Amino acid sequence: MAKYSAKDLCGSIVPLVTPFRDGKVDEKSLGSLIEWQIASGSHGISVTGTTGEPTALTRAERETVIRLASEIINKRVPFVAATGSNNHEETLHFSQVAQQAGADAVLLITPYYVRPSQEGLFGHFKSVADSLDLPVILYNIPGRSAINLEIDTVARLKESCKNIIGIKEANHDFSHITRLIGKLGRDFLVYSGIELLCFPILAIGGAGYVSATGNIMPKEVARLYDLFATGKWKEAQDLHYFLMPLNDAVFIEINPVPAKTALGMMGRISPEVRLPLAPLSKENEQRLRSILNQYHLLKDR
Repeated sequence: MAKYSAKDLCGSIVPLVTPFRDGKVDEKSLGSLIEWQIASGSHGISVTGTTGEPTALTRAERETVIRLASEIINKRVPFVAATGSNNHEETLHFSQVAQQAGADAVLLITPYYVRPSQEGLFGHFKSVADSLDLPVILYNIPGRSAINLEIDTVARLKESCKNIIGIKEANHDFSHITRLIGKLGRDFLVYSGIELLCFPILAIGGAGYVSATGNIMPKEVARLYDLFATGKWKEAQDLHYFLMPLNDAVFIEINPVPAKTALGMMGRISPEVRLPLAPLSKENEQRLRSILNQYHLLKDR
């Protein structure tokens, strides 16, 4: 049984990269990243989501990453396993793996490429949620899936499945997010999946965020939530703008290539990605290095 309840799933839930070395999942580096995240104050950890390159992992590798992460985290912070795919049976399978491994919640992406109707999305998510005894967080990312999970569909899912407790919104349309929270209520946990909207979403009643930048500066990304939660709005606002150049840098090329490159420069992992992703271009590598130096992240290198 999960140690953490839905009310504990707030703050900075960091979507970890999946480190590779010599073509294989680097389990040692994965463990080191998890320990660093916990020591830095991250409020939760997620694996095998967009930033974790799930489509580059074999079925066995994805299962291993989920199980290993759960074992290493060992209930010290909430663990959210991203288990979605564009294949319904595969989503059911990985969700069961996560539940058996001891995850505290699962994160389900809108199926990409197939572009299902809203009724198809409702059926997909309801079927998975009904198969689990875990909290379920939906994941709306129109830029990757080419579909938008509409507010009315989310409302139907919340009403039909008591374990659907929130949604990660990687949606640049802030009016959509505002209307979503307004309709579903602030007890429904809404997380920003857009780095530049991490602070704004808190101001309108969001529960937190799932930010790729947390891979690089976990302490500061977590502190943004802590400042807000303790009423230090001006300091949180200042930190929001302080992080902006790094937030932009994380997306100078497709995620997670810049994040893995940054972690490689920081000596934390090998920056390997798998095809069809390619290493960061030399020009953007120089730009990224310059920005990391501005934050004094490479001072010993």
